[in-house]
Formats: sequence, structure tokens, C-alpha cells
Amino acid sequence: MVNDQPHQSDPSGRPDHADRSGVTALPGLFADEGRVRAFAAVALGAGSAQDVARAAGLSAKETAAALRRLREQGVVASGDGGGLVVAHERFVELARAGRPAAETAGHTGADDDRAGLIVRTFVKDGRLVRLPARWTRKKVVLRHIAEQTFTPGVEYPERAVDEKLRAWCDDGDVDHVTLRRYLVDLDHLRRSGGTYWRPGQSVRAGIA
Repeated sequence: MVNDQPHQSDPSGRPDHADRSGVTALPGLFADEGRVRAFAAVALGAGSAQDVARAAGLSAKETAAALRRLREQGVVASGDGGGLVVAHERFVELARAGRPAAETAGHTGADDDRAGLIVRTFVKDGRLVRLPARWTRKKVVLRHIAEQTFTPGVEYPERAVDEKLRAWCDDGDVDHVTLRRYLVDLDHLRRSGGTYWRPGQSVRAGIA
């Protein structure tokens, strides 16, 4: 059973590991046999944790841990009827994210080409080298980070947001708290209490 709609994750726990671009998280996510078996069970129609445990041959504790990680990465969600489903839209987004930067920057005009060049200048190997000094360029880089890191409609606890953003900041000049504040200020992330989510449509950044 496949869910094509934006989905919500379990807001508890922490991510499998830091997600530099969304795509890079998948190998680690599915490196664990229990998570692979749990995911396969959901894909084959197991709609509850009990069904997953039975189909995958996992204990209740193993099942809970596997489903928590799968939800946090957005690949498993709750369907309209409340049962577990594979979040197809997440894989569509990751497929787009996995394309070379020259492709994903867009080819609809000079602004899109310029945005791709800006991103490639300030983001290297999934890490933020530094933020541009010019504010309009800074907004382009921040928009890219938001789109590559957070799935629209998925809710993330603050510690999960921080974990994901730390990966962008490794060996860079910007810390994850500053990066989170910028994303919230630009409406790339919204916050309620200790929960964050990315709106369905990111703010389009002008370039100068």
C-alpha cells in the first residue's frame, strides 16, 4: 500500500544518522536488517506494528525501533485509515535530490542557472562551506538546504532538526543553531513548541 500524500513522522526519537542531502541517509537507514524487514513488511501490506512484527519476524522492541527510524526518515507514514504505509512521495523527492546539481538547479531560466552556480559554490559534498555574504545569495543556499533536508508535511522534533543541520555544518563556518534560525526566519521551517515542519511550498528566493 502506497501513500502519495505528505506524511507525518513520529515526533519522538532521533534520526538514524545525520541526513546531509536526504539521499545520503538511505544507505545507513537500510543498512540495518531489522529496518529492511520492517519496511518490506509495510510494503507488503502490514498495517500495524503487530502485523509488522509478525511478518518480519521481529520482537516488539525491534519493531518499534525500526518503525521509529523509518518514520523519522519519512519513508513510512500513517495512511488515511491510520495504518502504516510506504510514503512513495518521499522516494520521488529523494530521486530528484539525487540528480547532479546542474540538473536539480533547474533549467527554466537564467535565475535557475544562477541558483545552481551559487549552490555549487557554497555547498560541497553535501556540506555548507560558508554562507554567502550577500543576502539574496544567502537565501538561495538556505532554500536549497531546506529542500534537500526536510520533507514537506513531515513533523520533526527539535533534536532531529539539529542532528540533520549539524551534518551540513561539519567543518564549516556556520553552526546548526544559526542555520536553524535562518530557516525559520525565512519560513523554510515552521515551528510550534518543540516541533518543526517544512511548508508545502518553499519561499522562492530572488537572486542578485
